[in-house]
Amino acid sequence: MTQPTPLKTEFLCTMQIYVVHSHILKDIPSGERRRIDVFGEGTVSGPRLNGTVMPGGADALLTRKDGSLTPDVRLVIRTQDDGLIFVQYKGIRHGKPDAMARIAAGENVDPEEYYLRNALFFETSSGPYDWLNHIVAIGVGRREPDCAVYDVYEIL
Repeated sequence: MTQPTPLKTEFLCTMQIYVVHSHILKDIPSGERRRIDVFGEGTVSGPRLNGTVMPGGADALLTRKDGSLTPDVRLVIRTQDDGLIFVQYKGIRHGKPDAMARIAAGENVDPEEYYLRNALFFETSSGPYDWLNHIVAIGVGRREPDCAVYDVYEIL
C-alpha cells in the first residue's frame, strides 16, 4: 500500500470580518435557528493577499439540532490594487455548550476551547489574482467579541 500524500499548506492572509446587523429565524426545517449576519467593512492582510472586506456580505449561519453551527458565507474583497474577489465558504463551529454560550454572549473565548474551520473558494477576473480561481483554502477561525477572524491557508 502506498503512503498517504502529506497535506501541505501556505499561509495567504488573515481576514477580520465585522457584523453590523443580524436577522434571526427560529425553528426552521433545517435546524434550530438561522441567523443572517450582514457584514460591515473588514480587513484582509497577509503575505499573498491584502485588501478590504467590502460591506454587504452575509453569513447565513445555521444552528443545527446538535448545537453546532455551520457558517455559509458570501463576501467580496477589494484588493489593495483595486481587484475584486468573490469569496464563498462553508464550515463548522462546535465546542462544549459552555464555550459556545460564552461566544454567543460576546465573550472572548480561547480558540482552544472550540473548533472553527471553513473551506474557502474564490472567483475573480482580476489578472494578478487569477491563481485564486484554482485553489481550495482553509480558514482556521476564532470569534472575537466584535468580529470573526480567520487565518487562511492555501491547500497545496
